[in-house]
Amino acid sequence: MRILVAEDDPRLLKSLLHILEINKFAADGVTNGTDALSYAESGEYDGLVLDIMMPGLDGIQVLKKLREQCITTPALFLSARTEVEQRVEGLDAGADDYLSKPFAASELLARLRAMLRRRDTYTPELLKFNGMELNCSTYEVFFDGRTQNLSGKEFQVMEILMQNPRIIVTTEQFITKIWGWETGVDTSVVWVHISNLRKKLEAIGAPVKIRFVRSAGYILEEGA
Repeated sequence: MRILVAEDDPRLLKSLLHILEINKFAADGVTNGTDALSYAESGEYDGLVLDIMMPGLDGIQVLKKLREQCITTPALFLSARTEVEQRVEGLDAGADDYLSKPFAASELLARLRAMLRRRDTYTPELLKFNGMELNCSTYEVFFDGRTQNLSGKEFQVMEILMQNPRIIVTTEQFITKIWGWETGVDTSVVWVHISNLRKKLEAIGAPVKIRFVRSAGYILEEGA
């Protein structure tokens, strides 16, 4: 599990990274909200630990921007402030948990593990990207009042793309996540589903495109 820690106090950041690393987490640290947003947008992290009061962007601003991009990485807020209003604001911004400073290392680890367990079982009902919506309950994609139904595999491909917008997803990643490690599925099957999805997105006029990146994979982007 890889965790991003954003904390503007260098000594506390060093301590947090040490705590995570000796407890078998991979961890990266940043000291401001601008870097936190940039790192988190990479999609490489399983969880975020965000201080609320940071230079550049505060933790709440960072998380709001991530959620607007449909980046659903679980997040835990740290703050020296204990007002109920700030906790509510943090949770409303999309945080999964909130921990007040000072805190015990054991409590931080327990909350972090619980948050990551919930991530493995949680799927939002709607995924959104550039005005388009994917309903995870009905397997339908929507834009501007128009709807297209997706097959089971088309939905799984689209779900992976919308969970990782603007990030290249390799053909091998699609096959592993959808069909499993030991499948005999040919890579051309992924291309067929991508082709079908492109037609359905075009049919509803969705302002997105699935672009092929040679020798890399597919990426969901804004587009006409």
